[in-house]
Amino acid sequence: MKTYLKLLSFLAIALLPISCGDDDEDATDDVTVAMTSQSVAEGAEIDALSTTQIALYYNMSVQVAGASNITLNGTKVQASRNSKNVTGIIIPVQLEEGVSYTLKVSAGSVVAESNRSATAPEFTLHFKTYASQESNITPLPLTTNSDAVKLYRYLLSQYGQKVISSVMANVNWNNECAEKVYKLTGKYPAMNCYDFIHICFSPANWIDYTKIAPVQQWVNDGGLVQLMWHFNVPKAQGSTEYTCTPSETTFRAANVFTEGSWENRWFYSQMDKVVDTLLKLQEAGIAATWRPFHEAAGNATHKQQANWTTSWFWWGADGAATYKRLWVTMYEYFKTKGVSNLIWVWTTQNYNGNSAQYNQDTDWYPGNEYVDIVARDLYGYTAEQNAQEFREIQAAYPTKMVALGECGYGDNRDPGLIGDCWTKGAKWSHFMVWYQDKQGSTDTMCSDDWWHQAMSNQNVITRDQISI
Repeated sequence: MKTYLKLLSFLAIALLPISCGDDDEDATDDVTVAMTSQSVAEGAEIDALSTTQIALYYNMSVQVAGASNITLNGTKVQASRNSKNVTGIIIPVQLEEGVSYTLKVSAGSVVAESNRSATAPEFTLHFKTYASQESNITPLPLTTNSDAVKLYRYLLSQYGQKVISSVMANVNWNNECAEKVYKLTGKYPAMNCYDFIHICFSPANWIDYTKIAPVQQWVNDGGLVQLMWHFNVPKAQGSTEYTCTPSETTFRAANVFTEGSWENRWFYSQMDKVVDTLLKLQEAGIAATWRPFHEAAGNATHKQQANWTTSWFWWGADGAATYKRLWVTMYEYFKTKGVSNLIWVWTTQNYNGNSAQYNQDTDWYPGNEYVDIVARDLYGYTAEQNAQEFREIQAAYPTKMVALGECGYGDNRDPGLIGDCWTKGAKWSHFMVWYQDKQGSTDTMCSDDWWHQAMSNQNVITRDQISI
């Protein structure tokens, strides 16, 4: 009898694992491996150089099956478990610009860590990469001046490869801010930008644009030159107070073309002053980017017109047609005076895809035959906003390099870090930080932290790296 009972006990114990195993199998039948997110969205357009991997995430801890079948445009690629997040897998990729891709993860390639018989279904992802920036760019500048051609070719050679750093002079004919950036970071910006804003006072004991020594020194030290012009006009005929703001002056842009008008006389007298300096620079072998009449449209392209939806500079106050005529008049006048050392930069007003409120300012564009580079001025814009602006402008002007004409503090924040902007796809030809807002030790509109990160970023060209 005891022997019989022992036998029954043994059989019961022996059967226990089988019973438990059946229970486990029933439980795993309920396991469903499902994808929850991915790093590249379906149909997305992404940057080829900055995208080195695609991450897929699931609803549980997963692994890549030993017999996985994952392909990119039909070529098998290797994947691995995400070491930083065990619910995901990482697929390394090497992408080319301007290519459409199909990523296919076959059924069974991804399995649950707890039970490898539970597998993820097939997943297919379609995306494409941005076309190469420089592929359609005009290969030469508008001028044949050898120094300007050399500068333009250098800018073009770096376009899409690295972004060239720059800072605004404080405020006109000096290298003060550049020196402060060097003192802070140990590196000089590659470019320094000078403003003809005070040409109406020159020559004076405090400003004389005919003395080009500061610019010559900058070039001799290896720097590149940018020039721009806040074109001041008298507040009224005969006034010695000057402004750029249309509401503060009786100066009318449309009257510039009326021979003998005071606007006409002022316009040409100031251009002659600038021409004198430009020719001195040209004789010294100095070429420069030239950004006149910037931000012309202002708020004039707003769809709901109001007292504030106007241009904020006088050169845009009489509308797009008058503005374009001003630009062409200056271009042709400089040409007749022998000025040929300039790379012409036009500044657009773009609105981050906000087509509900704004029209784009393409009607204000002077034309490909009068513009070498298209720029945009952004203050406080995030890296994502920089990227969207860049792509929209690039799409509108595909044969021109696109630059960040001005940037700095805005909306209570620094602009996006230039390295982040680059990674997101804002591959500006150059960026130029505006002066004097005392955000840090540089007396510019970017903080010390922003400058430190910019000047140490591997994608940013500083003065010591220029080879032209």
